[in-house]
Amino acid sequence: MPRHQLIQLKTPAQIEKMRAAGLVVAAALARMREAVAPGVSTADLDKLAESVIRDAGAVPSFKGYHGYPASICSSVNEQIVHAIPAPTQVLREGDLISIDCGAVLDGWHGDAAITVPVGEVRPELLRMAEVAEDAMWAGIAAAARGAASGRGRLTDISFAIEVAVRRSGGRYGIVDGYGGHGIGTEMHQDPHVLNHGRPGRGPRLVAGLALAIEPMITIGSPRTEELDDGWTVVTRDGSIAAHVEHSMAILDDGVWVLTAPDGGRERLGGLVTAREPAPA
Repeated sequence: MPRHQLIQLKTPAQIEKMRAAGLVVAAALARMREAVAPGVSTADLDKLAESVIRDAGAVPSFKGYHGYPASICSSVNEQIVHAIPAPTQVLREGDLISIDCGAVLDGWHGDAAITVPVGEVRPELLRMAEVAEDAMWAGIAAAARGAASGRGRLTDISFAIEVAVRRSGGRYGIVDGYGGHGIGTEMHQDPHVLNHGRPGRGPRLVAGLALAIEPMITIGSPRTEELDDGWTVVTRDGSIAAHVEHSMAILDDGVWVLTAPDGGRERLGGLVTAREPAPA
């Protein structure tokens, strides 16, 4: 990792604030997941997300970010990330849509993404989305174990994501050049978190570190290109892609998945910090 990286470590009180922002993002994504259906436009989803975020007293992180014009990124089929919602982009039966959403509340950011089928979708596409989800959780678990051991390094997360994808039984492309990142008082902070690589490198995984973990995989080649709008990233070979993301933080007693309603307990069990209450 470059030596010039400036990593912002958070206090437990600041992570509490990030959790509040994360729950706003979780609520917006849940509403959009319910709304996804044939005939719905990506602009409809964007309007819904902005309403949920603002009703919670938060502000969409994406809107206005380096000139980005919307509250979500709505990437359909061969679009990987950063696709701009539009009233003319209407979802069709069999599509796969990745929705990326961010909110800032009281100065702190939450950021997460889901991949959702539109109606009946080919089984191999559903499987790809499942592999991306599993790889994300493998990366978060690696962060928890590495922090607990006191020997964890940033690229342990990258390695765990890659291993999960490679061992899934499919021949998926892992998108290069795009990945996770630090998060806090800005949406994107150091360090950059690759979705592949050797373990044992980079900054130590320590309490106070907050990261957005976000695998992006394709059912074909991982090669990409950016469209003329300056935002939308697509697969060069036209293959379908999946993108998922959670924001998480490391505390002294475990990890807290800030954008998961249950804090990550269902997927991570005992690796989750005791700060997250057990379900009633």
